[in-house]
Amino acid sequence: MKFFINETDQIVNEAIEGLLTNPNLVRLDQYPEIRVIVRKDWDKSKVAIISGGGSGHEPAHVGFVGKGMLTAAVCGDIFASPTVDAVLSAILAVTGPQGCLLVIKNYTGDRLNFGLAAEQARALGLNVKTVMVDDDIALGKDIKRRGLAGTLFVHKIAGQWSEEGKSLDDIAQMAQNVVDRTASIGLSLTECQHLGQEPTQRLNENQAELGLGIHGEPGIEVIQYDKADVMMQKAVAKLSYYLPKGDQQFALLFNNMGSVSPVEMSLLVHAFQKTSLASRIRYLIGPAALMSSINMNGFSLSVLELSPDIEAALLAPAEPSAWFMHPFGQPVAISNPKLPETMPYVASENAAVKQLIQEVGQLLIDIEKEINGLDVKVGDGDAGSTFALSGRRLLAVVDQL
Repeated sequence: MKFFINETDQIVNEAIEGLLTNPNLVRLDQYPEIRVIVRKDWDKSKVAIISGGGSGHEPAHVGFVGKGMLTAAVCGDIFASPTVDAVLSAILAVTGPQGCLLVIKNYTGDRLNFGLAAEQARALGLNVKTVMVDDDIALGKDIKRRGLAGTLFVHKIAGQWSEEGKSLDDIAQMAQNVVDRTASIGLSLTECQHLGQEPTQRLNENQAELGLGIHGEPGIEVIQYDKADVMMQKAVAKLSYYLPKGDQQFALLFNNMGSVSPVEMSLLVHAFQKTSLASRIRYLIGPAALMSSINMNGFSLSVLELSPDIEAALLAPAEPSAWFMHPFGQPVAISNPKLPETMPYVASENAAVKQLIQEVGQLLIDIEKEINGLDVKVGDGDAGSTFALSGRRLLAVVDQL
């Protein structure tokens, strides 16, 4: 596969340089040995909120550094936890008398390195608490669950409570409450392809994968590739099984894992609108790449059960442009202007002409792929589809001609 890269060992460093065109972000000067991005306006007067992990999940985590969300993000190599020194550097750089909260996704490397850094910071006299995010319900709730895109709910609500001047104890307790109320599931048509490496493939053209992780870890089930509505129903059924039964309302974070086109993401939102869970969704974040898996051709759904405190924190404005939320509802239509009649005349009878139109219309439909194939060589590959649409419309109105 082809990628937009220079040297494979410089991918993360060069990507961070590109992200730092944002004037509200700065990096620690030990870069690139220490990859820590912090808020430029941070004054240590409030509780610091720090998160991070392996790169390759952009815009997470650097894209969520800013007022109302993260104070600092610590970046490792692609899919690799940042070092203990990097995490400790972030803690020392932004933690003041009010302390800091580390938001950690439940993966071995992150648990180890963030945990050790927290212990060292405490030994230096800093007030540090941690919260572990384990929102993946693919394998149920009785095992060690992975951290997925639901982590961003914790970033938003902990960040807002920090802005409001809440104490570290209160923020940590609220963050754990958010984790306990969050559930996520992923579905993908492909695994991710690591930049600069030989491509891998475990799924064939007739397969998709349900319940996979954000690093391309295998899911719980290989399912039959099918229409978007069918696959969405399977993902929602798995997710809904672990949600509280009743009339509780949720926020939905609709995450693009990297390479689903915008038109497909919008179509998937429509597919979700047809599910039984849609009536319980009050707010939508996305659809967008929020916690991607480099270039995985899949999506994930994360839902957060709302409470008055959680809803207020979600609705508060946040500086990072990667975060955007709006009410979730059904499409609304307004009256269409009346157009002039296209065919205002009484239909005539001419069997030979009618047969000719029908045969031509059907021919345009039958050769759609062939004409598209020719058009790919010289244009944008849609001439056959355009002609086929004309053929279908001719057949639809032939009795009115």
